Amino acid sequence: MLEVRGLNVYYGRAHILQGVDLDVGAAPVALLGRNGMGKTTLCQALMGLVPVTSGAVRFHGVDLVGRRPYQQAAVGFGYVPQGRRIFPSLSVHEHLRLVGGGHSGDRAWTMDRVYDLFPRLAERRKSGAASLSGGEQQMLAIGRALLTNPKLLIMDEPSEGLAPVVVEHLIATLKRLADEGIAMLVVEQKLAVATALADRLVIIVNGRVALDTTAAAFTADVAAQRRLLGV
Repeated sequence: MLEVRGLNVYYGRAHILQGVDLDVGAAPVALLGRNGMGKTTLCQALMGLVPVTSGAVRFHGVDLVGRRPYQQAAVGFGYVPQGRRIFPSLSVHEHLRLVGGGHSGDRAWTMDRVYDLFPRLAERRKSGAASLSGGEQQMLAIGRALLTNPKLLIMDEPSEGLAPVVVEHLIATLKRLADEGIAMLVVEQKLAVATALADRLVIIVNGRVALDTTAAAFTADVAAQRRLLGV
């Protein structure tokens, strides 16, 4: 579904992504790495939020390098950014209304479907986003992305700052979405969350893919965990 080949991204003279190769199919893929390794930059490059210096990004065979974020959304990329990036002055319903209503069909995501998926948002639909808990804000960020009817959901640290019970609910929700046919690339710091979501793990070190492996193999390799993820 998604093919990334030789992706290079610079911030000024800093070479952030250095020839990244990555494939994402129907099954969820978790992207791990220490802070500052280029994970968020990769998400932003895929979404057209930062310019790509060289390389290819193909989605269903179509080259997407150089496109704007709204064009990436139009081909089927949904984005849940790190930190949620919600608008404090808008209510839950206003957030969803900004995005919803442009699609039709039995499988199209609507505000009602989002409220069915996240009943807590339905309860708080009139509440200002700034008053929501961290878990509720993450529900809102995911619901907002779903309303673009994504074929591929790109999520940057969705469990960040959430209580363990909320993380469990988040994992169950994302598994449900995967079962419904939404492909996922999930950036995670927490190995337990990554392995609960995905059977395939990609570890990035200093802007390069250092390891592409299975969750079972990496969980059993403590030395690799220390070498690639340890501080």
